[in-house]
Amino acid sequence: MAKIITISRGFGSGGRTIGKMLSEDLGIKYYDKDLIRLASEESGINERFFGRVDEKLQGSFLRKGGVYKGELISPDSSDFVSDQNLFNYQAKIIKQLADKEPAIIVGRCADYILRDRDDVLRVFIFSDLETATKNVVEMYGISEKEAQRIIAKTDKERSEYYRHYTGTDWENAKNYHISLDTSRLSYDECVEIIKGYIKIISK
Repeated sequence: MAKIITISRGFGSGGRTIGKMLSEDLGIKYYDKDLIRLASEESGINERFFGRVDEKLQGSFLRKGGVYKGELISPDSSDFVSDQNLFNYQAKIIKQLADKEPAIIVGRCADYILRDRDDVLRVFIFSDLETATKNVVEMYGISEKEAQRIIAKTDKERSEYYRHYTGTDWENAKNYHISLDTSRLSYDECVEIIKGYIKIISK
């Protein structure tokens, strides 16, 4: 039985909306940016530090850390508020939530962090550029050109972030149980496919 559903998503693909729809249909908690607040409360580190590195790397050429190993850095260390430690605290929250109750967790390498659990369904939501552009234009009321600039920038940041902390490719199908294309499927259809998959593996 899939207790936790992780959703990785391309910007503008509708992954967040699908996650919220699943949350309502299945009656389980939904976590997205809430993870930043929870990690801040757990660590005592100001929430703005977490927001600054949310699914993106800082611009430093020589980034400390690398693939996630789970260790936390002591508060008396100069690296306590490093990008690596901020990620580690967020990962700690993701693990705690997974232990506590069924949930849907969006982004933030949750699929990798929970990779050793048998009760996790890992989903990737993507779309073609035309669909993503249309969605972003409608969401933010911006031009197509600006929408495509934001899509390219955000997806690049997410890809670099994922590779840095997992050592693998964000868009690699092997990382996920299901990959769904919202250029071809409606959000409702995606929700039903995911629910159907859960039923099959729960038999």
